[in-house]
Amino acid sequence: MQNYSNDNTARWYRAHVSLLGTTQIHLRSPYIVAWWSAAFPGFGHLLLSKYLRGFVLVVWEVIVNIQSNVNLAMIYSFQGEIDKAKDILDTQWLLIYIPVYIFGIWDSYRTTVDLNNVFILADREEHRFNTFSIGALEINYLDKRNPVMAVIWSLFIPGLGQLYIHRIVTAFFVIVWAVVFFYYSHGLEAISLLFLGDISGATAVIHPEWLLFFPSLYGFSIYDSYVNTVENNKLYEKDQRKYFLENYQSPSFNVLKGQKVK
Repeated sequence: MQNYSNDNTARWYRAHVSLLGTTQIHLRSPYIVAWWSAAFPGFGHLLLSKYLRGFVLVVWEVIVNIQSNVNLAMIYSFQGEIDKAKDILDTQWLLIYIPVYIFGIWDSYRTTVDLNNVFILADREEHRFNTFSIGALEINYLDKRNPVMAVIWSLFIPGLGQLYIHRIVTAFFVIVWAVVFFYYSHGLEAISLLFLGDISGATAVIHPEWLLFFPSLYGFSIYDSYVNTVENNKLYEKDQRKYFLENYQSPSFNVLKGQKVK
């Protein structure tokens, strides 16, 4: 593979390979991205590689959610204790929670639509992008990986699937939050007690307001690692195909007829 730097000679770039990961633009469903923002504010933006905006929304979600007792209220609602859910909600924090929550959904939907349009323009422009990056701390290159392996590693610990496909920024962020959630939810302690057959002890030690973050975290890690592995593989195949056409295919070869033109 050759290394082509993004030197601002093109109007649109489809992808960029750096030491911290492979960032690319591809077609996405705005509804799916918006759904992930609804499941956990910030995750929709992380899917789009809008890291700074995503980090702010994720940190905001954890802090305000815990302070307003939203997760606890949801648990009581699932158990049919509606009055208890109403009493436990802190309306002072809840009024802060609602507008930013709606903004996260709206902004991720809007950004997805915009990036889809950018992808169409970049795909038509077909400008070269760098496929190899090497530095003192890391090496990253465009290649093919197995999406199933990305899912399997994400099932073990959220973030490992991202490490497998070299999405370092997302992997670091997800792993840090996984450690925080494991620690404050006492999830691993509860699992240890379950293995010992102490069900009541496991139930007593768990902190449900922190445990409820895990479905979204695991789901996002699995989905993000799988989708990005598939899209990276497509990008690799397209780049290789273009390279072979430009360097190895005879100019006199007729693609449609499969024979040389006399």
